[in-house]
Amino acid sequence: MTPSPSDDVMNMPAIDSGGGHDSLSRRFARPVIRLRLDVAYDGTEFAGWAAQTGHRTVAGVIDDALSTVFRVPVQVRAAGRTDSGVHASGQVAHVDIPVDALPHASPRTRRRDDSEFGPLVHRLAKLLTEDVRILGITRAAAGFDARFSALRRRYVYRLSTAPYGVEPHEARFVTAWPRDLDVDAMAAAARELLGLHDFAAFCRHRDGATTIRELQRLDCTRDGHRVAVTVSADAFCWNMVRSLVGALLAVGEHRRDPAWCVGLLSATRRSSDFAAAPARGLTLVGVDYPPDGELAARNLVTRDVRTADEIG
Repeated sequence: MTPSPSDDVMNMPAIDSGGGHDSLSRRFARPVIRLRLDVAYDGTEFAGWAAQTGHRTVAGVIDDALSTVFRVPVQVRAAGRTDSGVHASGQVAHVDIPVDALPHASPRTRRRDDSEFGPLVHRLAKLLTEDVRILGITRAAAGFDARFSALRRRYVYRLSTAPYGVEPHEARFVTAWPRDLDVDAMAAAARELLGLHDFAAFCRHRDGATTIRELQRLDCTRDGHRVAVTVSADAFCWNMVRSLVGALLAVGEHRRDPAWCVGLLSATRRSSDFAAAPARGLTLVGVDYPPDGELAARNLVTRDVRTADEIG
């Protein structure tokens, strides 16, 4: 016998956490529950995260799988919409599901060690292709929105300066760099970029979008032939992480000095003085959120668009 949803799910009101929870409830004309998804993917064969007609995307294949399971069209929303070819080991997303569709995800019999949504994780592992995995599913706390509740996103960019390039088992996730890099110079340049700035020089233009961001971490380290750039910020604008790495690589090759890098912060448009680093070396490794009781307040802060007046 298919188990029924628990009472607190059945009686759960449609809470608007800033991500369209109420609007979806109205669309289905029935209560919905928000689920948090922890997601990993190899971005090589995807045209990025966001669903696009005629293109294979991470959101697109997850939407299809979940819609098949729940027998109703659904859409996932992510903490960060990664570009074509970019990977994730710690992406976070949410999806709103009509409460009366939940039984479709439950098996006739449950294993004793299954978590509430363990059977759904198992089922999605069979439906999804090998280059995308749902690592875990939980009920989202009230006020949770994968995008607007986030405190920061964390990325790592990996390179190899080995004369042979990259070992085959890492070739899809590490960029082979044919020239040596002065990592100390890169680190010096990186330190000057930390803080709240207008990163217009490092972002592809989007009409109406702010390019003011708080860069919280930008570290460059070396371990033998391996170079890693670790980046975190409250949010990133389009192409920003790969552009930051691209500028640091110009410094690392001594084509530019560290002072040039910080000077880019005075630009009002994307700079053409350097190229963005290739997508394959970039991985979204984690997204951080505040305690559950602070989620709703965080949503309001994130939705308040920053202006140049805030930069000290």
